[in-house]
Amino acid sequence: MRTYRFIIMSLLALTCTTMQAQDDDVVECDVEEVDVNPAFYQALEDAQKKCIDILAISSGIWISTPAATVDPKTKKKVVVWEDTENNSWHEDMGMIENVPVVDNINVLFPDYTGLTMLSEGSYKPMLWMLTEENGETVLHCYLYMPADIVKNLWLCSDECVILDKETGIIYQSRRTMPDCYGKVFSVKGKKGTFLDFQIFFPQLPKTTTDICIYGVPNWFMRGLDVTINRIGKRHRALEIRFDDTPQFHKPHLISKAKDYNKDNHESWAVYDEPHLIKPIEKGTMAIWLTPEATYLARAYEMNWNREYFGIHKGNLLIDGSGHQYKLKEVLDYPTGPIFWVEGSSGDYFTIVQVFEPLPLNLDEITYIEPEGEPFAMWGASWKGEVLPNLRISTLRANQKLFQYHERVKVK
Repeated sequence: MRTYRFIIMSLLALTCTTMQAQDDDVVECDVEEVDVNPAFYQALEDAQKKCIDILAISSGIWISTPAATVDPKTKKKVVVWEDTENNSWHEDMGMIENVPVVDNINVLFPDYTGLTMLSEGSYKPMLWMLTEENGETVLHCYLYMPADIVKNLWLCSDECVILDKETGIIYQSRRTMPDCYGKVFSVKGKKGTFLDFQIFFPQLPKTTTDICIYGVPNWFMRGLDVTINRIGKRHRALEIRFDDTPQFHKPHLISKAKDYNKDNHESWAVYDEPHLIKPIEKGTMAIWLTPEATYLARAYEMNWNREYFGIHKGNLLIDGSGHQYKLKEVLDYPTGPIFWVEGSSGDYFTIVQVFEPLPLNLDEITYIEPEGEPFAMWGASWKGEVLPNLRISTLRANQKLFQYHERVKVK
């Protein structure tokens, strides 16, 4: 494999952790917002000469990496990629070569603190970057190598396009590097490195700001909304105000937990009179940003008059730079232990999680809920969950859906 360095783009990433764009052939840099090092000015000069602009950059989403097995013959660790669409009717071209390797991913994502967790946790990010290079638009899809060999990969085919949402014009993907267009493939690499798969499109107009990317399933681009933002993050932050601290109906504690044991449902705390809301799609979320904390409300449905719930104490919000915002508490309910909620079948209600405060300049956030411990209960399930690309503006607009709605029951 040949080494492929993107040093020329490092300065651009310094000033845009989630979404940022540059105008024409001029690379703008707000030096007051970055730690300038001696290589910075050289990188600036190089980028201007190369005429490479970053249109959008994101950590993509976090996924649970498939478990590796050991090939008995080669002794190599092998991962079979599980998130590939069912492409059995496509040719499997076997092992591909000449995949660009990013020696130091921190050059591209200098503010991406989540990279320090890669060797520790089971969740890995599917990083990506959209650039303008040599008269073409290039989508860089970075793959973290979780083992020596990864099989069953799929990059894209002619279904991979970029839609300009304002004009309705569709920009068709042209080719890939390496050449794996429309084929299933495998790749070798050193565990812990990042490979750079590239998809080439026609050059987007300078006026394009809102796009949607289709046809890159392994990076979960199945209609992914992307903003090419030509306004500095500092200016956007000035236009956004914090929310007031939200007020929710306080549930009533019927009985406290007694010698709590996850495998003994009689030891769980019992609550009734939850914060009821009008029926909405189960799992809908709303967010309130305050200087002190982030309030995340989520809709739940009561299928019975009594149901159990649990909020994992390890829940996280992660921004595009990989920064984690930890769960501080759950409003009025236990954080960690399982508990009962009593009401009426057909009720919709909310449980509110309180996280560390988010900055105002974020466009998107990823919600991660680790898998909980198994427990003894009929139908027990506490699966992990990753909800990527949650748009902050949409979550804030959902606040109105979580107003208290008193139950009306006709007998």
